[in-house]
Amino acid sequence: MSQPAHYAAALALIIASLALVAASPPLEARVGESTQLYVRNGALALQRGKSNEAVQHYSTALSDRSLADDRRATILNDRGVAYVRMGRTREAIDDFNKAVELFPEYAATYNNRGNLLLALGLPDEALKDFDRAIVLAPGYAAAYNNRAGAMMQIGKTDKAIRDFTQAVKLLPAAAAPLAGRGRAHLKLDRPHAAIRDFSRAVGSDSRFASGYRSRAEAKLRVGHFNEAIEDLSRAIAFDISNAEAYMLRGNAYLSSGQLESAIADFSRVVELRPQDHKGFEARGLVHAMADAQEPALLDLNRAIELNPRSAVAFAYRGYAYVRSGRPEIAKGDLRTASKLDADNPEVLWARAAAKEASGKSEQAIKVYRKALDKKPGFKRALDALARLGVPEAVEGDRVVDGLGTEGWYVVTNRGRYAAVNRRYPKIRVPLEMMGEGKPRLLSWEQKQRPFRQIGVLTYHSGVIEGPKGPEEMEQAAIIDLRSSSVVAIAPHRLGKKVAGWTWSQNGSVTVASVDGVTDQFQLRKGVPVVDPALAARRARSRNRRRAGGPDWAPWANDGGFGFAQPRSDRRSRKYRKRRRKPKTFFDLLFN
Repeated sequence: MSQPAHYAAALALIIASLALVAASPPLEARVGESTQLYVRNGALALQRGKSNEAVQHYSTALSDRSLADDRRATILNDRGVAYVRMGRTREAIDDFNKAVELFPEYAATYNNRGNLLLALGLPDEALKDFDRAIVLAPGYAAAYNNRAGAMMQIGKTDKAIRDFTQAVKLLPAAAAPLAGRGRAHLKLDRPHAAIRDFSRAVGSDSRFASGYRSRAEAKLRVGHFNEAIEDLSRAIAFDISNAEAYMLRGNAYLSSGQLESAIADFSRVVELRPQDHKGFEARGLVHAMADAQEPALLDLNRAIELNPRSAVAFAYRGYAYVRSGRPEIAKGDLRTASKLDADNPEVLWARAAAKEASGKSEQAIKVYRKALDKKPGFKRALDALARLGVPEAVEGDRVVDGLGTEGWYVVTNRGRYAAVNRRYPKIRVPLEMMGEGKPRLLSWEQKQRPFRQIGVLTYHSGVIEGPKGPEEMEQAAIIDLRSSSVVAIAPHRLGKKVAGWTWSQNGSVTVASVDGVTDQFQLRKGVPVVDPALAARRARSRNRRRAGGPDWAPWANDGGFGFAQPRSDRRSRKYRKRRRKPKTFFDLLFN
C-alpha cells in the first residue's frame, strides 16, 4: 500500500479508536477492576505503537467471562486494530468478524474491517462494510474517507470526490481526506484543484511528507517547477530515504534547466535503489544533455542490463549517441525503443531530437507534437518546438463557437478544454471542469497597480449535484500576463454562494472560497508604504527645484532633519552644461 494510503488507513483506525472510547458505556460500570486495567493498558500500548503488548493486554481482558457482548465486541475491535498494525491480517479479520456478530450496531468495527479489506485489494467487499458503517453512524468521517478510497480503486472517481468532500466537512482539520480528494482531482486532470487541496492538507499537518510530494506532482503538471522543488525538498527533509521524492525533484530540476542538481538527485535514487533501472535512465539522460557522454553511456548501459525491455533506456541511449555525433549507432537504439513502446512520449521525444539533429525540422516538429499529445505540458517537447519557431497553438485545437468572451475563446483538443487569446499567444488556460457541461467564458478583468499584468478569467465549470439539487459552478483563473502563466484556479460561485476576493496593497489576493476555505496568493511585491510626512517633504523639495531653487539651499534637500545633504556639485554643473549645449543641424534634422 502506498504511503498516502497508509496515512489514510492510520487516520481511519485512530478515529475508530476514538469513536470506540466515546461510544462505549462507562468502563467501571461494565467490567471488573482488573479487566478495566488491562483494557486501559492495551489502549495505552496501542497509542505508543507497542502492538504486541496491546494484544497481550486485550487478550487477558477478553478472558473475563463476565463481559457483556457489546463490551467484548469493542475489545475485540481494538485487538483487531493491534493485529493489523502487526501485519497479522488473518487474526485481525477473525476479531472483526466476532465483534460484528456480538455487536452488529457498532460502526467502528465495520469501518476497520472495510479498511483492512481495502488494503488487501478487495474494494467491493470493503464498500459493503463502509456503507454499513455510514448507515449506523452518518457523521463518521473516517468511513466516508475510506469509502472514497474504495471508490478510487474501482474507478468511480467522481463518487470518491463526493465522499472525500463529506469527510472534509465532518473533519475539516484532518489532512487525509483533503489529500485524498487532491489525488482524485489529479486523476481527473484537475491539477489546480488538486494543488488547493494538497495546500490545505499540509496546512493542517505541516509534517505531512506525502502531502508535499503530491502537491509537487500537481505543480509539475502545471509547469511550476521551482515551487515543486520547494515542496519536494520539504518532503525529503521528513523522509530522507524516499527514492520517489528524489526522482520527482530530479525531474523538476531537469525541467528547470538545473542539470547538476538533477544529477545529484538521480544519483541519490541510484544509491537508494541500485537495482531499479529508472534512476540510471534519468541520470544517463542528464549526463547526455550535459555532453558528458562517457558517464551517460555507462548509466544507460546499466539501465538496459537491469531491464532489457525498457523502451526509455534505449531511447535515451539513442539520444546520447546523437549528441555525441554517432547518428548511425543511434538509429538502432531508436528502432528498438519504438518496437518496445512506439507511443511512449520519451521515445517520441528522442526520435524527434534525432530528426532535428539531422536537419529534418518538419519531421521533427510532427514527432514532437505527437509526444505532446501523449504527454500534455511535456517541457522538453515544448522547448524544442519553441526552438524550432513553432507557434504556441497546439495542433488539433478546435474552436468551440459561442463560448468565448472579450478576445478569449474556448478550444477543445482530445477531450480537454482550454481558453486562448491571440493577444497572449504564450498563455493557455486549462478550463478544469467540476461538473457536467461545457466551459463558457463569463468575464475577463485586468487589474491595476500593484497588480498590473494580472488578470482574472471567470468561466462556467459545470453543473454539480448539491444537497438541494443541481447547482451551477463558476471558477476563476488568476493569470500572470508578465510570466505567461496561470497562477491558480479558484472556485468563484456555487449556486447562490459567491467567493469573496480581497486585493491587498501588499500584492496578495485572498479568496474566501465557496467551500468555506480561504486561500491566499502572493502575486506581486506590493506598493511600498511611505510615511505621509516624508512624502510631503519630498514633494515640497521637488516643487522648489522645479521653481529654480539652488541645489545647495538647505531647504532643497534637508533629509527631513533641517540639515543640508550635500550633492556632487561637479555632477550638477556637468548636467547644467549638457542641457545648455546647442543643437547641431543633424540633431535638428534627425532627433
